[in-house]
Amino acid sequence: MDFRLMGLDDPVLHALHQFMDLSDDNSSDKTSHNAPTRSYVRDAKAMAATPADVKEFPNSYVFVIDMPALKSGDIKVQVEDDNVLVISGERKRGEEKEGAKYLRMERRVGKFMRKFVLPENANTDAVSAVCQDGVLSVTVEKLPPPQPKKPKTIEVKVS
Repeated sequence: MDFRLMGLDDPVLHALHQFMDLSDDNSSDKTSHNAPTRSYVRDAKAMAATPADVKEFPNSYVFVIDMPALKSGDIKVQVEDDNVLVISGERKRGEEKEGAKYLRMERRVGKFMRKFVLPENANTDAVSAVCQDGVLSVTVEKLPPPQPKKPKTIEVKVS
């Protein structure tokens, strides 16, 4: 289906047309080089499903994420590329007892992940994480502010 035949030659519709892979040029090749990979889609869904609060204090940054019913072994906190804080893990479904069935299932299960680009003054060597009462708090200390350089006095010799 070509949108131009209907008099719609809008660039947005053209992009939508390519995204939906409806063009006859790509009909023999079902994979598109512009399509996101499965891992990208999975990571994007995991990130969207993990809300977080970020607080700045005078000496630190604190990232707060709800992690109900998770053990410390289910949560991973890492620093990548010297300035990206990655919080990830997996929430597993509880064991089902025989004879029981779900009438409603609203709690999220599966992998979760959040990535935060840390500011330049974050000390990635001083990161701590505590999970208490189902709330994960990751604290990243700030680097001390750089000391202003004192002017250097040079003695002038008289000749």
